Amino acid sequence: MNLGQPLLRVATPDDTPRVEALMKESTAALFPLFYDDRQTASAVKYVAEVDPMLLEDGTYFVIESVDEMIGCGGWSRRDKLYTGRDDSRGDARLLDSSREAARVRAMFVRPDWTRRGLGRRILEECEGAARREGFGQLTLGATLPGVPLYLAFGFHAVEEIEVTMPDGVTLECVTMEKPIDATVVGAPPSTLPTHA
Repeated sequence: MNLGQPLLRVATPDDTPRVEALMKESTAALFPLFYDDRQTASAVKYVAEVDPMLLEDGTYFVIESVDEMIGCGGWSRRDKLYTGRDDSRGDARLLDSSREAARVRAMFVRPDWTRRGLGRRILEECEGAARREGFGQLTLGATLPGVPLYLAFGFHAVEEIEVTMPDGVTLECVTMEKPIDATVVGAPPSTLPTHA
């Protein structure tokens, strides 16, 4: 029984409705600090979508407190950089860990739980899992609300890009990379427990 201490666990396909609700809540609350109303509405619709492949692969994590989902995020060994259900670009291809970077994907924290180490805890789990599978680097496509977290974790910006949503709305984003063996900059590692 979880008595309030946030616990991290691997997400399952059964978590899909709760994960998507958290994604949408987080996006609706945090994106207006960086994007206009039209961009935020588009992101709620198209960015805050569960990618079933992440849950099926067992590379997506959730953090819960008193049975409430308060954070989620993961990584992928597949060739897809962005969140959402669009699988029209051959995104199921497995990456070559000896020469390609693992993808960090779909990081969201409930608005009332931001800045408490949840994002860092998920990133630590992603990095450790990718390392165990032989990857030497992480890469991601960050929306602007996530950039400070990723910089604090040791990622560096590679390129500022614009991503066009299916409705034609564009979002400013940043591609970022991090060597897996690099020293993490910032606060000491999180002490959130992991649920077996």
